[in-house]
Amino acid sequence: MRRAAIRSQERAAAELFEAVYPRLAGWCRRLVDDDGTAHEIASEAFTRLWARWAKVEEPSGYLYVTAANLVRDHWRRLERERRAMRRFTTEEAVKEQQDSSDPSVRMLVQSLPERLRDPALLYYYADLPVQQVAALLGRNEGTVKADLHAARELLRARLGEHHDRTV
Repeated sequence: MRRAAIRSQERAAAELFEAVYPRLAGWCRRLVDDDGTAHEIASEAFTRLWARWAKVEEPSGYLYVTAANLVRDHWRRLERERRAMRRFTTEEAVKEQQDSSDPSVRMLVQSLPERLRDPALLYYYADLPVQQVAALLGRNEGTVKADLHAARELLRARLGEHHDRTV
């Protein structure tokens, strides 16, 4: 009797695979735009279903939900890879800029001491008023104004130094 139940489950699983796999793989293909990845996702969804076969009430729905989660994981992995590539290419471009002795404003601002850099970033890049910058940094407005002035003077001097070296 036990063997008959196992054979019945195996037959049901095989029938489900034949009926659902092509549609599931096609659906995944439209989402990931790659045949190999689509088949990997569809196969993984079935593998996860087999591991829970006796506990799943709606196998077809389980497969699609699992595949959707795997597609989402795939997209996240691709986005992480894209960010890493952008970061790498940006770093390479910055290194090339540094090598060519052509400082960017961003690099100059980053080179400011933290005491001057934070107010400069908040005021010039985040476009916050002096009052709000002061509140965020826990400083007096006069101190923030003085720090902004000092940052501008330091940037001006560094740009002047660069200009003098290249002329």
